[in-house]
Amino acid sequence: MTRLDISTGMAFNEFQAVFEKAAPYFDAEDAIRRFTTGGGKSWDDMAAQVADLAPNGLMIYARIDITPALALAGHATKAVEYLMGNHVIAETMLRHDTKAALYAPLRILVHSDPSGNAVFSLDQPSTAFSSLGIDEVTQVGKGLDRKVAALLRVVGVDADEAFSAGPNESPRLR
Repeated sequence: MTRLDISTGMAFNEFQAVFEKAAPYFDAEDAIRRFTTGGGKSWDDMAAQVADLAPNGLMIYARIDITPALALAGHATKAVEYLMGNHVIAETMLRHDTKAALYAPLRILVHSDPSGNAVFSLDQPSTAFSSLGIDEVTQVGKGLDRKVAALLRVVGVDADEAFSAGPNESPRLR
């Protein structure tokens, strides 16, 4: 896998606010419970709901703020972990190999650098999913590379260069 560390050039709190607006929170368990107990809606209905709720194609499923624990240990670093993805996209990989769920949803870490700016870190989706050795899954991973880069553009961060390294190159980090 290739880890990408993308400097945002934005203050941590500013980046976190625009990021969480661009990738809204989605309570998947609640949505699935409502779908399965509330009238037998279809997968197509779920896909339509996801499209409405996630205008940028990705949603936050979980948010874990580890800043307080770091502060107890005397650290000034801010850090929040996110599980981010889109279960409609994930299904297109899971139909080929359930082990794709090891990498979906994506695990993101937003942390502060020494100057207080946010750094967006993740394992590059295409390299994670390609480890399964299934071309269809790898192609979806490449699509997720593009979706994450597009999401970052929406929040004001140009991450295209970080995602542009070839499979045998080190990523060019910002």
